[in-house]
Amino acid sequence: MSATSTFTAAMVQMRTSLLGEPSLEQGMTLIREAAAQGADYVQTPEVSNMMQVNRRALFEHLKTEEDDPSLRAYRALAAELKIYLHIGSLALRFSPEKAVNRSFLIAPDGALLASYDKIHMFDIELPDGEIYRESANYQPGETAVMCDLPWGRIGLTICYDVRFPALYRALAEGGASFLTVPSAFTRKTGEAHWHVLLRARAIENGAFVFAAAQGGLHENKRETFGHSLVIDPWGTVLAEGGVDPGVVVAEIDPGRVETARKAIPSLQHGRRFSVADSKASPEYLHLVRGSA
Repeated sequence: MSATSTFTAAMVQMRTSLLGEPSLEQGMTLIREAAAQGADYVQTPEVSNMMQVNRRALFEHLKTEEDDPSLRAYRALAAELKIYLHIGSLALRFSPEKAVNRSFLIAPDGALLASYDKIHMFDIELPDGEIYRESANYQPGETAVMCDLPWGRIGLTICYDVRFPALYRALAEGGASFLTVPSAFTRKTGEAHWHVLLRARAIENGAFVFAAAQGGLHENKRETFGHSLVIDPWGTVLAEGGVDPGVVVAEIDPGRVETARKAIPSLQHGRRFSVADSKASPEYLHLVRGSA
């Protein structure tokens, strides 16, 4: 295959359990369904192996990358189905005190092509009282990751990363044609921002965006937004899921990347600039800031 060949991408939408075994069974079933629909590249959501909010329960069930049964099973499945399998992320043991939220790209022979640790931690208190302190349990990553596929270069990110556009610009400037955002967006933030953020990352970088999502009410009572998306480089939604677990499939033409980047060559127009603190009068600053 060449970078101009079309391929089929599938987003596996899940509703991850508290424990790894039922989550793995769900993931395996849906990945097989995606492969049966002709998918060459299959992506699962963030935390595909377990969704624990209780720290004690999380660390009780965590495994290291070397010992994690889900990763072993998914590598074998990729080899069996002869697909590129992107496990959006797994919660894994990093140290006695910290976990890691790690994404894996697996080759059709089961080899690990790339892994990426989520850089930006979701530490937030929502207006409805929901509180998330991801940094309390997880060690953030420090390195952006790209990998070459038969159809072009792919950039790996995870969920909350999507709110930091500089990461995606760096990946696009590094040659990424496909930007991935496996996620577990909350229902509230998803309703407000999910489509806007993902379409913006596609448009501003002239890249495809692949975003498999968690969806629905989980055992831990957390509610995720779902709506897994495939978006083309012009910002057009090619495929979208609902709330329930399932498979979203789209035909991908990598040639659309070049077309979009020629039409709007913003990747070539970026300039370095400095930010100056204005020395204007206090009255002028009052007006420009729109203060009351």
